[in-house]
Amino acid sequence: MKKIILILGLLGSVVTFGAKLKVGASPVPHGELLQLVKEDLKNENVDLEIVELTDYVTPNLLLDSGELDGNFFQHKPYLETFSKEKNLKLESAGNIHIEPLGVYSKRIDKIENLKKGGVVAIPNDPTNGGRALILLHNNGIIKLKNPQDLLATEFDIIENKNNLKFKSLDAAQIPRVLEDADLVVVNGNYAIEAGLNPLKEALIIEGKESPYANLIAVRKGDVNREDIQKLVKALQSEKVKSFIEKTYKGGVVPAF
Repeated sequence: MKKIILILGLLGSVVTFGAKLKVGASPVPHGELLQLVKEDLKNENVDLEIVELTDYVTPNLLLDSGELDGNFFQHKPYLETFSKEKNLKLESAGNIHIEPLGVYSKRIDKIENLKKGGVVAIPNDPTNGGRALILLHNNGIIKLKNPQDLLATEFDIIENKNNLKFKSLDAAQIPRVLEDADLVVVNGNYAIEAGLNPLKEALIIEGKESPYANLIAVRKGDVNREDIQKLVKALQSEKVKSFIEKTYKGGVVPAF
């Protein structure tokens, strides 16, 4: 009888503990948003484990291999391009927020003061590199052959009146060269991590209409998993929306 009671007790503990959901994420703001809903998910019988990752390559590889159930760090153009290049079967489970791309400088206080021959640091991954060049094109700094091409490179620049020199770096490293370049184009999450205020310090910033919404990525076929649906619902809540607006003050914008 004691054995039966013990077994029932263990089973009850498993049910109460819930399913483990392992999600890889950039620390800011992704990890912070996941931490915000962790207790809510626990009440929904989902035990969220947050794995902090600081690069743009590892999270998708770990997701594809089954080491993660989902990840939260990227926008759709990046997901699609990376998945195609690496032959991964990944898809979006839902949009959460936008991190406006910003242009920063320690050498000038107005974009009009940009000197000829200046160095511009941009992300070295195809989608964010193209995104950076499109932002510069839209603000008259360069002219691209086709500003609708999300994968534009510096070889697609047809007008560079200031003879700018472009330096491609890992997105996470770009804030570190702020002192060494004339302009740096920084993703919103890395700007926040580096202590930059996108609304106050960016010389140029993407508008709220940016199509680069950060999303929850999962393996194809997992979108309708109950725990994934609960995660997306928790992140697309008024609680999260309010937190984003109060905490990041325009540096991060809700996309739901």
